[in-house]
Parts: sequence; C-alpha cells; structure tokens
Amino acid sequence: MSYKIIFTDLDDTLLNSEKKISSVDKEAIMRAQEAGVKFVLASGRPTFAMYDLAKELELDKYGSFILSFNGSIITDCRSGENIFEASLTKEDLHLMYDFAKENNTHILTYIDDEVVSETESEYIDVEVTLTKMPHNLTKSFKETVNKPAVKCMLLEEPTYLKEVEAKLKATYGDKYSIAISKPFFLEVTKLGVDKGVALRKLVETLGLKIEESIAVGDSYNDLPMLKAAGLAACVENANEDIKKVCSFISKSNNDGGMAYLIDKLIFNK
Repeated sequence: MSYKIIFTDLDDTLLNSEKKISSVDKEAIMRAQEAGVKFVLASGRPTFAMYDLAKELELDKYGSFILSFNGSIITDCRSGENIFEASLTKEDLHLMYDFAKENNTHILTYIDDEVVSETESEYIDVEVTLTKMPHNLTKSFKETVNKPAVKCMLLEEPTYLKEVEAKLKATYGDKYSIAISKPFFLEVTKLGVDKGVALRKLVETLGLKIEESIAVGDSYNDLPMLKAAGLAACVENANEDIKKVCSFISKSNNDGGMAYLIDKLIFNK
C-alpha cells in the first residue's frame, strides 16, 4: 500500500520525554512531506499550542494540517483557516462544571487563548506548561465561561479519574464524546467528535482513500483515530490496550519511533 497521509499524536508519541521532536524524527518527517505525504499533528492540545511545532515542521509549506482539541478543529496550515470546527455550548460547559464539582475533580476549558479554571492543581499546571497558554485563574468559572469552547477537561489523580470517567460516560455518554488522554486528563468534546471522525473528514476532503492513511498514537483518546485509519500504529511505549489494536508497533518516542515508522511504511527501507 502507498500511504499518502500520516496522523500522529504528540505527547508521548511524536514528542520525546523532553517534549521535543528529535532531529532524526524531524528529518524523516521532512523527507516524507517532500515525497508528497501529508503530515497531520493530531492532539488534544489547543490549536494555539501546536503552532510552534507546525512551524518547525514547515506544515504550511507542504500543505499539511493541524487536528486540535481531539478533533474538534482541523486547520489548514497553508491557508491558516479552519476547515472544520465543533464546539460545546456555554450550557454544556456549565453542566460539566457542575458534574466536576459534584465529583470532586478540577475542571478547565479554553477561552480567548487562555486556560480557564476556578482552582489550582498540579494537573492543571501540566496543561498550562504543555500549551504555553496564560492561566486565567478565575473566581467564577461560570461567569468567565460565557460563550462556546471546543472542549473541557476534568482533572484528578488517575485511579480516581477512571472512576469519574465511568460515571460521566454512564450519565452523559449519549450527549458528549468522553476520553482519557493523559492518565489525569479526562477530555469532553461535542458528541460525535473525536480524532477518528476528524481523520475521516480530512481524508474525504483531500480526496484520499482511508486505506492510504496511517494513524500513530499511544493513549485512549487515540483509539478512534487508530480504528479509523487504514493502518493503526503506535510507539513502543504505548499503553498495552493501545498496542492490541495496532498492526504496526514502532520504536519508542525517545528512540526515533516516527523515523522508524516512516522508513518502514513510506520508504520501505
């Protein structure tokens, strides 16, 4: 099969433990793009927090894409325009706030390129650091969050958050897309919106076949993307549940996993 587009998660997949793209991975990505393969950064991160990586990989030059907020937004890097966007309403966000308060978790969302929360925690600090966005620590979440946003996150200790995930899905699973990304991040987006739906939308928009797509991930929020792609791949350090659905397991994110995948699947080395 000749693959024409690669979708990759960022944290713990493309990015190494220093949150950077290694030189060997970058070189391979540039070779793939020069050969006509589209490259898509597919993450739960906000769009704003992915611009630097997109610039580093020259996605604008090669007409590649950003898939942000777990598939809620698809951005054409060449034009800078969003070709797809799906948001939660203000009422949705307030409902999730009430659920978070009732279940003793932190909650954050994104308004005007800021991370908005009413509380502080080590887990919120992780998101602020990852996104490099200002943290609006507000006295009233509901007053500040007065318009739609593409997603929100509930945050807490991983073992307890799995219990919260089960309860949230049982209560609102028919209304929202719900998935854990990092063990302490429980992400909520509009129903029917996930990385897999976005992958299919972009592949169709580009006039490609699903069979020509590769998805690479490591965690649960990558599952829809992995199941939707023509070929599901993961890094060696991926969650064991993720490995079970992948037909190609690459090297780890700290050992040139993307370069290894590109050499094997794109250039048949």
